[in-house]
Amino acid sequence: MQLSLHSDYALRILMALAAKGERLSVDDVARQYGISRNHLAKVAQELQSQGFVSTTRGRRGGMELAQKPEDIRVGDVVRRFENLDGFVSCFGDNASGCAVNGVCGLKPALSGALEAFLDHLDGYRLSDLVPNRKRFLARLVA
Repeated sequence: MQLSLHSDYALRILMALAAKGERLSVDDVARQYGISRNHLAKVAQELQSQGFVSTTRGRRGGMELAQKPEDIRVGDVVRRFENLDGFVSCFGDNASGCAVNGVCGLKPALSGALEAFLDHLDGYRLSDLVPNRKRFLARLVA
């Protein structure tokens, strides 16, 4: 399974905020990771609407974590940023379009694997992703 760029960027933003421990702008985060500011801004907006970050507008504006890093489960972030219904076409609304729907064992097998994947991620908190804040920040692009 490969996470979407949307999920990847959401986790990167959260990790940068957890490591820094203070407000950061989208420009700051984009510069630190060397990634597109435009796409990052969309992800930041979604993080805010999902309650992971709070934002402040203006000259000293930016994003900060809306929850403690130890309260944010990685599995929750992935669930909210990934389209898991599209993991396999029969998971979504298109299930009726499958000729073997209802008699196939693939759907429960993949569903169980996806559930195990998310359960595993639930064992990790944002704080676990940045165990050494100082070393993490030193690796980011200045």
